[in-house]
Formats: sequence, C-alpha cells, structure tokens
Amino acid sequence: MSATRIDVTTAAGSYPVIIGAGALDSLGQLMDEGGLGSDRVIVSSPRVWALHGARCSRLVGRRRREPVLVGDGERSKTVQTVGRVYEALITGGADRATVIVALGGGVIGDLVGFAAATYLRGVRLVHLPTTLLAQVDSAIGGKVGVNHALGKNLIGAFHPPSLVVADPLVLSTLPRREFRAGVYEVVKYGVIADPDLLDRVRARRAALFAQDPTELEAVVAASCRIKAEVVSGDERESGRRRILNFGHTIGHALEAVTEYRRFRHGEAVAYGMLAAAAIGMRRGVTPKAVGAAIAEIIIALGPLPPVSDLGISEVIAATGRDKKRVSGTLHFVAATHLGGTSELTNVSNREMRQALKDIGLRR
Repeated sequence: MSATRIDVTTAAGSYPVIIGAGALDSLGQLMDEGGLGSDRVIVSSPRVWALHGARCSRLVGRRRREPVLVGDGERSKTVQTVGRVYEALITGGADRATVIVALGGGVIGDLVGFAAATYLRGVRLVHLPTTLLAQVDSAIGGKVGVNHALGKNLIGAFHPPSLVVADPLVLSTLPRREFRAGVYEVVKYGVIADPDLLDRVRARRAALFAQDPTELEAVVAASCRIKAEVVSGDERESGRRRILNFGHTIGHALEAVTEYRRFRHGEAVAYGMLAAAAIGMRRGVTPKAVGAAIAEIIIALGPLPPVSDLGISEVIAATGRDKKRVSGTLHFVAATHLGGTSELTNVSNREMRQALKDIGLRR
C-alpha cells in the first residue's frame, strides 16, 4: 500500500494519520503495529456498516464482537445515543484494554469518541472516517462530543485517537451533496492557511468531484497537514487552534436553529465563511478581493440550502451559546488574506445582523 503518513502531536504522545487508496485493507496490520490490542469493538451506523462493514469486520481483531450500530445524523448526536454505546460496551464486557473503532462520518466519530473518552475514564480510540469532511477535519485533533438542543457540541472532551485511517476509496459511496459538504471544509483550510489548496480546488474541481484517487489523496493530505500542525501546537484551543473555527460561529448557529435538519455541517460552514467575510470586509480586515474570492469558490461548488426563512434574531441568539465563547467573549475568525486570518473579539449583534442579511436571511 502506498500511503501518506502524518503524525499529530498531543500531550499524551503522538498518533499517525494514514491516508491512501486502499488503506482500509491494511487496518488490521496498522492496529497490530500500533499495539492496539486484540479486543476491538466497532461502532458504526446501520447505513455505513452495510456499505463498509464486511471490509472492516474481518480486519479489526481476533476476538469476534458484534458491531454496535447507532444513528448517524446530527439529531442522533446526543447523550442518549452515547448511553446506548455504553450499554453495549458494559454488557459485552469491554474493559480498559478494549479499543473502540469509530467507522463513519463526523457524527459517528464525535459521539463514539466521546464514549471512548468517558467509558472507564477513557479507553483507546481508532477513527475510520467515511466522509470527506471527517477525513479532512473531524477525525483529527481529539475533539469529541455531542449536541444539546440549545447548541452544537456543548458537551464534550478532548480525547485524541491512537490511529486514524483515511481511505479515499470509501468516499465513492457518498451522495454528491455529502461529498460537496466536505469540499467546503477543504475550502476553509485553503482560506486560513494554504492558498495553493484553494487554487487546486478551483482548477481541478471536475477531477475532485469525479473522485480521482490521486486528487482526493492530495486534498485530504493537504488539509490534514494543516490541522495536524495547528493542533500539535495548540491541542486545547487556547490560541492558534481557533483559526480552525473560521466559518463555524455562524455555521453552528444555523445548524442549531434548524434543529440539525436542514444543513450538512459543511454547508452551514460555507454560509458561516460568507458571513465572516462580510463582517471582515465591513471592518476593513478582509480585503474586498479576498471576500469576493471566498464567495466565488463557494458559489462555484454548487447550491446551498435556502436561508431566507430563518430568523436573524434566533441565529444571533444561538451564537451566544457557542462553545467557543470564553469569559463572555465570542472569538470570531476573519480572513486577512488567502492563507491568513485575524481574530475579532468584539463583533456586535448589529454587525452579525447585517452579515446575516448579506448571506440571504430576510426576517
């Protein structure tokens, strides 16, 4: 197997992210080489298991365990769903030597990661991300958690995995909309740290959406390198890691007010990036040419769900419950140029109101 390896440094040590077409077929070997025991429990969703379960079950461990299957939509990302995982682990006799393997997209990764962080005060975790968004973002960095009715990811922990295996070939099962949602997250990485990545998405969009394996591996690896570098320097999000939240402040609020029914996460982030660009341009922090470039590439990728019926006041109120608020201050990320950002800590409701109008909210 030809693969790219990226190491992520944490306070507890480092872990590898393995990226490559066919990497999933080496899962058993990779886990053995990493000393990840012989007792391994896969947690997935019925939909993902039907697509990829046969490929993984024979590779994971020598002790045969039935997979734990739970819902994988944002509305399933709750403490109640985590409780079902706990119950399966307890009744199955899982102990501190057991390794939990999360097979699925960002929701599965987050909720299974939270279960791993809290079961017996923490057991080892392996991520097998099956969506583009999870491969480029959520499977890396150690953030795990679940949603609350009042906000996204308000209940969580930092629990880095022991291994991440990102196989671009599994993305062939994704609906186009789900794949496109992941591309918006790639755009985020280009804006905050790598203009060459933006140029690549812009110039090779057709090959990317055709899921050319070489193209996919390149954009996944580029995104992972950025996140690994940022996370390795600021694991607990006390400083620079906040740049990864570009587009997420408004994005999370849009998801919350629509009860996680309307948007894929990447779609909400796309709107959030447009809103952040609008605020930055009014502040004079984001040059108009940069704001236009961000809007151009987002629009070129395809349609976004409608927002004109959403209430501006409700969205602003939801930002007030954002988990990134510290001592009453909401840290807002704006682009200063393609590849660089600035942090704004005093964005007013009036500014957010105007930005929400700019992206299409009307009431």
